[in-house]
Amino acid sequence: MTDIQSTLDELAKQTDNRTSVFEIEIQELKNSTLTLSGRVLDQSQLDNLHRLFPTHHLDTASISILNTETHERVHVTTNHTGLYEKPTFGMPLASELCYGTELEVLDEQSHWVLTRQTDGYLGWAYRPYLGEGTAPVASHLVLAPVTELRAEPNATSDVVTRVMSGTRVAVEETNDGWSRVQANKPGWLPSIQLRAINDLPKSLEEKRAAIIRDSQRMIGIPYLWGGTSGNGIDCSGFARLLHRWVGIDIPRDADMQCRVAKPVEAPYEVGDLFFFAEDDSKRHITHVGMCLGGWEVIHSSRGNNGVYIDDLQKKKSLMDIFVSAGSFLR
Repeated sequence: MTDIQSTLDELAKQTDNRTSVFEIEIQELKNSTLTLSGRVLDQSQLDNLHRLFPTHHLDTASISILNTETHERVHVTTNHTGLYEKPTFGMPLASELCYGTELEVLDEQSHWVLTRQTDGYLGWAYRPYLGEGTAPVASHLVLAPVTELRAEPNATSDVVTRVMSGTRVAVEETNDGWSRVQANKPGWLPSIQLRAINDLPKSLEEKRAAIIRDSQRMIGIPYLWGGTSGNGIDCSGFARLLHRWVGIDIPRDADMQCRVAKPVEAPYEVGDLFFFAEDDSKRHITHVGMCLGGWEVIHSSRGNNGVYIDDLQKKKSLMDIFVSAGSFLR
């Protein structure tokens, strides 16, 4: 029994809870029959258990397989909400979701649902903040860190809501430099704070020019673990937002970004990502920043408490933990 439990514990330890689920308990071991309960993401994980315990008859009837052929599809209907590792607001943020983010529902517990984003990222979201089906078709991206939607197309009318950086919205009409958009509530904002999805930069030069301008919008935004917007943002959330603004989807966390980015060497170009490793984490890569050319980097860091620019050659604490660089632009 001890060896079996150790094997299950090791499998759970090896599972990346951001993209997979492995929660198995021993219910009973009687003669050669091993009865297990819990849940896994995929059938392949159950198949692996049979290979690991060939001398036992496995009773897995009480194990739920979450990844079925069809899932309920929902979207975020509030302007912004948290994504959590467990189904409670008392947990630290794993990430954040802006209005319109589309999700698959894999499991449910009380008022919470275990959701999967289009890139496979998992987390618990609060069911009352979600709507059925897919979000309305969007036409523009919000460029401001946070911006107010107003009742009328002028800066003195009432604020009806706020929308966050990177939110996809549908423009319904325009009026003298203002656009009426549909977000969690309809309202007006300055048209200059929007970028049409059909007009996203296409060439490498256009993307690099845009990503420099866009990065400056976020200077001074405070650091927030799990944050993705102008309310507060972490390092990988910042890198992801900058790419989203130029039409490129990249993974959520720094180690994931490092894993799939195209490796690049010096001399570094605008838009390259610098990856760093600290000693106090089980993840190899723990921090990311975006190159502004050469060794200059803009990043959201705890050390600066937010988004600021550093020169790695002048900041030994960063250079000492620099690991590699990669790009989604090249």
